[in-house]
Amino acid sequence: MKTGVATVPLDYGKCPKWLFERMKKLSREISIIIIEEFGPEEFLKRLSNPVWFQSFGCLIGFDWNSSGLTTTTLGALKEGLKGLENELGIYICGGKGKTSKKTPQQIQEWGQFLGFSQKKIDELIYASKIAAKVDSCLIQSGFQIYHHNFIFDKMGRYSVIQQGMNINIQKARRYHWLSTKIKYFTEEPHSGIVSDIRIKQLNLTAKESKENKEISVEMINEEPKMFLKDLKSISSKNNIQSFSNSLMKQKQLFNFSEMELNNVEFYWHPVLKEKFNLKRLEKTIENAHFLKPENFENLLMIKGVGPKTIRALSLVAELIYGAKPSYKDPARYSFTVGGKDHTPMPIQKDTYDELILIMEKAIKKAKISNSEKDHAQKRLYNQTFLKK
Repeated sequence: MKTGVATVPLDYGKCPKWLFERMKKLSREISIIIIEEFGPEEFLKRLSNPVWFQSFGCLIGFDWNSSGLTTTTLGALKEGLKGLENELGIYICGGKGKTSKKTPQQIQEWGQFLGFSQKKIDELIYASKIAAKVDSCLIQSGFQIYHHNFIFDKMGRYSVIQQGMNINIQKARRYHWLSTKIKYFTEEPHSGIVSDIRIKQLNLTAKESKENKEISVEMINEEPKMFLKDLKSISSKNNIQSFSNSLMKQKQLFNFSEMELNNVEFYWHPVLKEKFNLKRLEKTIENAHFLKPENFENLLMIKGVGPKTIRALSLVAELIYGAKPSYKDPARYSFTVGGKDHTPMPIQKDTYDELILIMEKAIKKAKISNSEKDHAQKRLYNQTFLKK
């Protein structure tokens, strides 16, 4: 498998039926072996690992450098395990495009089948929804979410895999979540993000963005009119110099000029020149103010609060109150075993060896022909840097 950061250019083609059928069969056999030997929890953990998932997609036959690896691998896995869900204890909901919108309904149906309480089902549905909203609103790198899978077991543990597309640069980006690793939904919740490009854009999932988010909630609850006034003032400025002038008040008297400088440090903001629809934003802000969110997570989940609302709040929190958010692309944390250039850390060879050994073991035990096993083995070796 390729190391460092995976390349995921957008691919608009379709997987041939003959290939998809083979991917279904092989993904089913490998999954059965892993679940029987290590359990459903470990399977969820593997899916949340970007390296393992990329290896898995390559192993069952898809191109390693295509955005279709995500959608086709998960589609094949969902179809391959159909009818075996209760036996294996793994339930796959959602998918690509319109299918992703059926995720809450599918969670509800499987939850009822398993005898979960409605409270537990609602918690899983909420986790699915907030994962999608976090990756579309809090990491604003231009990638629109179009694929969402929510995979859970009989204990209610889950993994989320979703993918976004950026049509301007013809790239895709994959997001991985694991329930047992999530402490806060809105603060560094990912187990990995796969991308071959980093973009300097708003990242409100970073710990460094905590103050910015806190002030955003305060503005909603306490002074929404003042927020809108500040945003209008900022939006009307055409450049940094003119905005800098707005941070000071000046009185002109005869032969005398009195200048008052506000105690606000200026920060550059990437959305400084963005034009906001203030009328639409005002309705959203007033609704949010009425609901009085207790924290940023509650604010994020209010209907109507989307990427533009979050950007507007972050902009005012930074430029008026000096609460600078993070602009570091979280994709630098893509791989848990590290990268060849030591980014984000040196390769953890023991962990990488373990991943490949598990794949090799699964191939050997799979109930497929020797020819198919040989082809799978070759694909695995061709995609790993450990090839001798």
